[in-house]
Amino acid sequence: MYEYYIQRAPVFSKKDGKKLKQFLENILKKGDKGETIFMIDRGKLRPSKSLQDVLSSMMLGNREFVMIDTQKVVYEEILHSMRQLSKSDRKRTIIIRGGPGTGKTVLAINLLAEIIAEGSSAAYVSKNSAPRSIYNCKLKGSMKRSRIDALFKGSGSFIDAPENTFDVLLVDEAHRLNEKSGLYASLGENQVMELIRSSRLSVFFIDEDQRVTIKDIGTESEIRKYARRFNSTVSVMELDSQFRCSGSDGYLEWVDNLLQIRETASFEPDSSFEYDFRVYDDPNEMRADIESLNSINNKSRMVAGYCWNWISSSKNDTDVHDITIPEYGFEMSWNLGNTTTWAIDPESIREAGCIHTCQGLEFDYVGVIIGPDLRYDPSTHMIITDASERAKTDSSLKGLKKGRTPEEQKALADKIIKNTYRVLMSRGMKGCFVYCIDRDLSDHIRKMCKTRFD
Repeated sequence: MYEYYIQRAPVFSKKDGKKLKQFLENILKKGDKGETIFMIDRGKLRPSKSLQDVLSSMMLGNREFVMIDTQKVVYEEILHSMRQLSKSDRKRTIIIRGGPGTGKTVLAINLLAEIIAEGSSAAYVSKNSAPRSIYNCKLKGSMKRSRIDALFKGSGSFIDAPENTFDVLLVDEAHRLNEKSGLYASLGENQVMELIRSSRLSVFFIDEDQRVTIKDIGTESEIRKYARRFNSTVSVMELDSQFRCSGSDGYLEWVDNLLQIRETASFEPDSSFEYDFRVYDDPNEMRADIESLNSINNKSRMVAGYCWNWISSSKNDTDVHDITIPEYGFEMSWNLGNTTTWAIDPESIREAGCIHTCQGLEFDYVGVIIGPDLRYDPSTHMIITDASERAKTDSSLKGLKKGRTPEEQKALADKIIKNTYRVLMSRGMKGCFVYCIDRDLSDHIRKMCKTRFD
């Protein structure tokens, strides 16, 4: 019943309380007495499905997610800007701010489908290839490969693109954009510049707290700088409706507070909060629970901070275990190098993903191994980051010392490491489980929760 009605629901805003009430009453009159059609939390509607499951239907023009509040406002504003392109030669740039789970990707895909349906040229752009690989797999059979490649493009695809090649470019995870492109980061001038140059309307979906490598240059100031170069108008909009983590803004604020990214109100779950958060003392128990949940629908995964080397000589062998925690006899392989669809491959439950394979994707449940690069000091009550504990095969902090004072190096590494765990801990729609190498950090997280989950 839920799937049926959510696809046929009109869009409601906070001002439409009477209409929403009448809509639900009409549904109940039709006989749905015993099932919950919508889960409502403080006036927000929350979907129970993930984007990758309904992508094909969305590209056919079907409304799979109900847009609410700021999502609807942003959606209509971008379409309005697209429709005004014919009335002016001036470029337009729109920056959309939004934290994890606020529907940035869902909004981008909805816009892509609608803009194409209206006859304009558009493309979805991302720096990270993992989401595009999943979308490619999900669209296979419903769309020609050449068409998929034309609609879903990497951020390095516009080096030689003529000006205004596209009417609209929808740049997801824009905070992950790099300056240079190519395997050796030696091609092009600047990805932000190339995207603005290549489109008449460029839309950047951004969350600067998800910048996780030194090479990530997708900041609002960088976008504004290149917009000025092309005499593009710039407008900024916010997304705040939460669709992940059981629709709770409180959980994500709590994660920010926990990691000392910013101070927010403490978070204490109550009986109405349905997000499953657990702290484990044994990583084997966490893995067993994730595997059990994954057996239901293949939508749960293990991830870890990049603190263990990826053994390249055996990168396609699951039986070679990169991640080892000897005191618990725990061993696990990183995601294999011969697959681009780790997030949906049934056998990949035996592999742990890292920030590079899971950013931009979502699962029902995620099990996070917090490595030795993050710990807690009980004497100072501070979260401590340690860049020296990162794996040598991780390039996130490569070039950290170049042109920076020791203080600047520490501040930048601190931000990247904390942002990494912020992203990992916000991948789960229904639950997040954590195991910490540092026992003091485990104890601190339990205290921060106020209510024990384990």
